[in-house]
This record gives sequence, C-alpha cells and structure tokens, in this order.
Amino acid sequence: MGTPQLFDIRQELWSAGFSAAKPYGEFIAGGAEAHQRRWAEYYERFSLSEAQRAILGSFTRKINVLVLAGSWCGDCARQCPMLAHIAEASPSIDLRFLDNQADTKLRDELRIHGAARVPAVVVLSEDMLEIARGVDRTLTVYRRKARTELGAACDAGIVPPAGEELAAELQEWLDIFERAHLLVRVSPFLRARHND
Repeated sequence: MGTPQLFDIRQELWSAGFSAAKPYGEFIAGGAEAHQRRWAEYYERFSLSEAQRAILGSFTRKINVLVLAGSWCGDCARQCPMLAHIAEASPSIDLRFLDNQADTKLRDELRIHGAARVPAVVVLSEDMLEIARGVDRTLTVYRRKARTELGAACDAGIVPPAGEELAAELQEWLDIFERAHLLVRVSPFLRARHND
C-alpha cells in the first residue's frame, strides 16, 4: 500500500487567497485610524503564558493561516490580535489577512449559517490543504452572548469583555492551532515526505 493521495477541491482557492493576503501589520495599516487604534488596544491587552509559548515553540510543521477579516469589525479587532500573538510565538506559523470583500469566492466558501461572518480563519498545511477552521466567534463568546442576550438582558457590545473571558478566548484559538499542528505532525504523508 503506497502513500495516500491527498485532495482538497479548494486547494487553488486557498492558495490564491493566501498569496493575495497581507501580514498582520500591513493589513491593519490599511484600515481607518480609529480602527487601527482599536486593534492596537486589544493587542496590548493580550500576552501568552509560558506554557502557551512552549506549546507554540514546539511546532515543527509549517502551517499557513488565512484570515478573512474587516478592519472595521469589532470581533476582528478583538480576535485577530490574539492570532497575531499566537503566530509571533511560532516560526512555523505563517499568518496572513485578507479583507472579506476582496475575494467573493473565498468569502462565499467560508459562509456560516448563510452569512459572510468575520473573522473567518482557515488553517492550511504546507500544501494548502485545509486542516482546521474557526469562524466568527469562539465558544466562550457565544456563551457570554447567550447569557447576556437571551431573556431580559441585552448586551450592546460596547463594554469590552473581562480579562478572564479574553484569556479563555485566546486559549480556544491556541487549541485550534495546536490541534492543526498535531494533525499535520502525525500525518503519515508528511512524515514520509520529511522523513520523521
């Protein structure tokens, strides 16, 4: 039995989107000044623990991360700086951002519940095969929204979430990245290619 043939019908779509996407700083610089400030404020609120840095520092397989985002988007302003911190802690992660209006095919491929939600994150192997996806909001955020929006309470989204919630959200993103890395790390196809 030979090495399995891997296939992703969207491989060319992912590759083209990733090629057109920009590094974090360059993407933010294209937004309005008020949006840049909001992203910078969130970026300063986050830091990775030593344990989280150790996990990210142990990554050995290259993973490409494509994020569809909008500089205007509050969820993006909060979550994308988390992704930047994660990528900065691992030389194996190549993180890129693309405006969600830039590529309609890509935007439509990443729709959730019929909507073009952002951020939309696709984690790709070195061959541009999808290995993980995270779209819109993490479980921590949806739990808070359910607590505050269902019933009599209503969350206007003006007050930033508490530090504990942000830490939990950061951990959820890190879990997505770690799972993706482990998937490609134990892949028989890539182990044969890299002889490890």
